[in-house]
Amino acid sequence: MKVVLAEKPSVARDLAQYLGARTRRDGYLEGNGYCVTWAFGHLVTLKEPKDYDANLKRWSLATLPFIPKQFGLNVIAKSHTRKQFRIVCQLFRAAEELICATDAGREGELIFRYIQTMSGCGAKPFFRLWLSSLTNEAIAAGFKKLRPGCDFDNLYMAARCRSEADWVVGINATRYYTLSFGQGILWSIGRVQTPVLAMIVKREEEIENFVSKPFWELHTKYRNVSFKFSGKRFEKYEDAQHMLQKCKDADFSVEKIEKKKEKENPPLLYDLTSLQREMNKQKSLSADNTLKILQNLYEKKLITYPRTDSRHLSSDMKPGIPNVLRKLSQVAGQKLSRLDLQKLPFSKRIINNAKVSDHHAIIPTGKIAHLSGIEAFVFEEIVNRFIAVFYPACIKDATYVEGVSNQVPFKVKGVTIVEPGWTVLYPKKPSKNKDKKEEVVLPEFQLHEKGPHQPYTEEKKTQPPKSYTENTLLAAMENAGKVVEDQQLKDALKERGLGTPATRASIIETLLQRGYIVREKKAVRATNNGRYLVSIVHNNHLKSAEFTGEWEYQLKEVERGNLSSEAFMGKIASFVAELFQTRDLYVNNSVWGSCPLCKHPVIRGKKGYGCSQWKAGCKFVLWPQVNGHLLTPQQVRELLQFGKLGRLLSLQKEGNTNHYFVQLTALGHIKAWLITHKKSKFQKFSKAKAKTSSSTQTSKPKPNTQSGKSLGSCPLCESAVMKNKNGYQCSQTPCRFLIPFEIAGKKIQSRTVSTLLKNGKTSKLSGFQNNGNEFSGRLHLEDGSVVVK
Repeated sequence: MKVVLAEKPSVARDLAQYLGARTRRDGYLEGNGYCVTWAFGHLVTLKEPKDYDANLKRWSLATLPFIPKQFGLNVIAKSHTRKQFRIVCQLFRAAEELICATDAGREGELIFRYIQTMSGCGAKPFFRLWLSSLTNEAIAAGFKKLRPGCDFDNLYMAARCRSEADWVVGINATRYYTLSFGQGILWSIGRVQTPVLAMIVKREEEIENFVSKPFWELHTKYRNVSFKFSGKRFEKYEDAQHMLQKCKDADFSVEKIEKKKEKENPPLLYDLTSLQREMNKQKSLSADNTLKILQNLYEKKLITYPRTDSRHLSSDMKPGIPNVLRKLSQVAGQKLSRLDLQKLPFSKRIINNAKVSDHHAIIPTGKIAHLSGIEAFVFEEIVNRFIAVFYPACIKDATYVEGVSNQVPFKVKGVTIVEPGWTVLYPKKPSKNKDKKEEVVLPEFQLHEKGPHQPYTEEKKTQPPKSYTENTLLAAMENAGKVVEDQQLKDALKERGLGTPATRASIIETLLQRGYIVREKKAVRATNNGRYLVSIVHNNHLKSAEFTGEWEYQLKEVERGNLSSEAFMGKIASFVAELFQTRDLYVNNSVWGSCPLCKHPVIRGKKGYGCSQWKAGCKFVLWPQVNGHLLTPQQVRELLQFGKLGRLLSLQKEGNTNHYFVQLTALGHIKAWLITHKKSKFQKFSKAKAKTSSSTQTSKPKPNTQSGKSLGSCPLCESAVMKNKNGYQCSQTPCRFLIPFEIAGKKIQSRTVSTLLKNGKTSKLSGFQNNGNEFSGRLHLEDGSVVVK
């Protein structure tokens, strides 16, 4: 008996029909010597920390970082998943031959291997079915070319590394930042999601801190054509007027005419990211919705495999392409009439083996079906692009004209389309953007002709960068945060992008679901929670697009067999260890900080703080109030030195506690962002633990049983604070309050803790250290945190 495992029931049905396995069983189809079964995506996942050690169920800084010596697997805890896994497990164990028919890519490989391992059949050899479409022809060709599963061992190792790296970074970083900065809120960190969030936050801050400046352009009209000054734009009105007056009364003379033929090649075929971008631009479709539509079209056998990063086809596809185009004549007959299907121009822009990795570009299979709505639009776009690549280039006559008036140079470019070529398939719509440059058709100018003209200046303002849309965000993710137009450089950066074409949509959706970003029409913007999360991540590599892109490149190297999985995971382990070696920044009590406008020292006045260069004209003034709350001098120092408060500011209002992220902008204004407290698994677990530990329905939680005596009451929940292996910690799970055994290089004694909890501060203590320098100070309790003053 041969057992075939597909990733989804719908794909299993297609495979079973081809194989003649038509007898329905519970969880599989049988017949003709085959059993065709399926997963529901992932049936098996990596174990949770508590599965390795029961003590890890409770979140504690003392248990971090945690990296399993050997990762274990669990069946996903859903009834239908467990039932299907038992069926697959029985079939695998009874099989004479296994065939992996999950999606042909990194994640599909992982799904099969995890199930194979968990079923106890990890050592059983298997064959791999590699499909680029689900047509009967493609399935038949795939079964004829079954390859040994071991051929894909490197692909599996790369998939496993990706899975384990995300687990290690996500688990450790999320627990670390939640315990350190949570204040009752879970802060989720991800290997890829956090750099993406950081890009969005950075763009929002650039927009908010942008100061628009005026500038002037010089133009002139000659023979009803607008020429532009050849030099730079003017930043001073007087300079623009001087140049205007210089050429105002002189004739305009044509000094140079240059004509060139310009060729604009058809656009490349679609990969997943380029198609998602196009659909977002044209129809405001999210990346996730586009992927879902493409998956439906793939399962309807209308298009090839969508999760591809290639925009080319392989040479072995050439013989079949004319037949695919013939089949499309039912829906695109007029467009195809311009092509000679016997002599298609197969250029390197279409056929290029070097640029096809796991899968070729997304193209139609030739099958036609009745579609409607947005699904029909997406399919038509894929068909249109497939036809367009075989059309001739668009040929243009470009004319460059340079003129001069009293030694003031001007220029203009005119374009006339000679042969529209592929552009007939993409008729231009009238632009709503008045500033968008349209192609100019010039009259016939003669060299050295002269005549009167009308020069004029035009005032404009510099514009802030635009918020990300999903279109531009996908481009930034693909190019590791860089704005790139050059196609060769784009190709080089693809391997260092954030995530993969298959995962980028889910990364954006994860940030949306966790409340770190929102969609506002087409724009993707960071929320207050997203801003704060980026601010507390002190390890710059954890939010660096380039650094994370390097990880993606190394995963590709594992896939190619050029880097061992052990070496990759060793780098991940070292990186996670660095998270816990970075010390918190300590406020310098000897200065207030630097002026955000001119970088000179800030001084304290009677009611506020200002720049020491106020006599020289610097207007920076800081009034230390947030929503009616007067900031402490220590908080002012923190704002001025680091641009933010490291902890959320908790303010009482009408009996409720609101948390604010307080930030000093580049323009010197205090911004207080209200943080939304959303329910999470972490909080549900916390509440459940609190209920089980309390025998009475009182508002004050009952302390857990713990050895040692109480040193005082917790400032957050009023439970007993006791000494344990982690430090001086609240006895109530999962209250985050903890006083470490050592603060700023000084060991803290139990009696000091008792004084601090009783009085809210200690007497002056010596022995604190900052950058090797010893200083004295008092411990203070502020908003549930311990600070040195």
